[in-house]
Amino acid sequence: MPRYDEYDHESFDRPRRRTRPRTKERPTYDDAVDGRLVTVDRGRFTVLVGDTTVLAMKSRPLGRKGVVVGDLVRLVGDVSGDDGTLARIVEVEERRTVLRRTADDDDPVERVIVANADQLVVVAALADPEPRPRLIDRALVAAYDAGLEPLLCLTKSDLSPPDPMVATYRPLGVPYVVTRRGAGLDEVRERLRDRVSVLVGHSGVGKSTLVNALVPGADRAIGRVNAVTGRGRHTSTSAVMLALPGGDGWIVDTPGIRSFGLAHVDAARLIDAFPDLAALTDPCPRGCTHGEGEPECGLDEAIAEGRVDAARVESFRRLLASRERAEGEEP
Repeated sequence: MPRYDEYDHESFDRPRRRTRPRTKERPTYDDAVDGRLVTVDRGRFTVLVGDTTVLAMKSRPLGRKGVVVGDLVRLVGDVSGDDGTLARIVEVEERRTVLRRTADDDDPVERVIVANADQLVVVAALADPEPRPRLIDRALVAAYDAGLEPLLCLTKSDLSPPDPMVATYRPLGVPYVVTRRGAGLDEVRERLRDRVSVLVGHSGVGKSTLVNALVPGADRAIGRVNAVTGRGRHTSTSAVMLALPGGDGWIVDTPGIRSFGLAHVDAARLIDAFPDLAALTDPCPRGCTHGEGEPECGLDEAIAEGRVDAARVESFRRLLASRERAEGEEP
C-alpha cells in the first residue's frame, strides 16, 4: 500500500534536507468542497457541508494558521459525514470580520474568538448575578474594534428593572432587548434574523438558557450562581455555532468570560466606530487619545460650543478608559 493517498497533503510538504522533491507541482484543490466550521475540539474540527456534519483535521501545509469557529473553509477527502471518516481542511477563506481578545491587558497574544460574525450580543443579567458594567464596556470596545454591530441583551428583568442599565448605554446608541423568565423571545429573534451573532457574557447571566430557548435541542449546560460570591459557574467549555430554526441566521455560544483583555485595541480605531465624534477630532493635536483630561482635545471644544451631547462624549470616554483598567478593578 502507498504511504500517502491522493488526499494526504503531507505528501506535498516541503522536502527535508538532502532529499529530492517528489514533484514541484502543488495541489489545486479543484475537488475541494466548501463548508462552515461550527466547533473545535482538541485538534478536531466539526464542519457543516450543506446539511452534512463532517469531522475534519487541519492539513499540514496550513502550518500554524489558526482555524476558528465561523471560518469558511474548503475540504478534501471523505466528506460523507459517516462515523469513522475524517476529512482535511486545506484552505481557509479570507475573513470578513474577526472578534479578538487577549487574556489580560498586558498580554501581547491575541486570541481569535470567532470569524465572520456580524453582531456581538452582550448578555448581562439585571440581577443574580449583579451586572458588571466594566465587562460590558470592554465587550463593546471589542465589538467596535472588530467592526461588529453591538446588541445589549438584558436578562432577568423579572428580578430588577432595566431602566438604569438602559440609561447608561443610551448616549452611545447601543440597541438593546430585555428578557424575563417565561416571556416570549420574538424581539430577540428579530434582532438575530439573517445574521451571524456571537453571544458573550460572564457565567450565570442566562446565556445558555437563552441559547436553549432559541435553538431547541441545543442542550447547552446551564450553570447556577454561587450564593456567596455572586458569580456563575462556567458550564460552556468551547464555542459552538448553531443554526437558528428556519435558517434565519446563526448564533455562536461562547464560554462564560471573567475578563476581556483589550491589549490589541487602538484608540484611533475605537473612535472611528463613532463617525460623528471622529469628525470633531480634526483640531486635536498629534498624539491626542481623546480621553478625559487631554489638552486641546477637539471633543472638549465641541462640548463647549454645543456641537455634541456631553453625555455621548462622556460615554465614549468611559469605553476608552475601560481599555486601561482591568475588569477586576471595577468598583
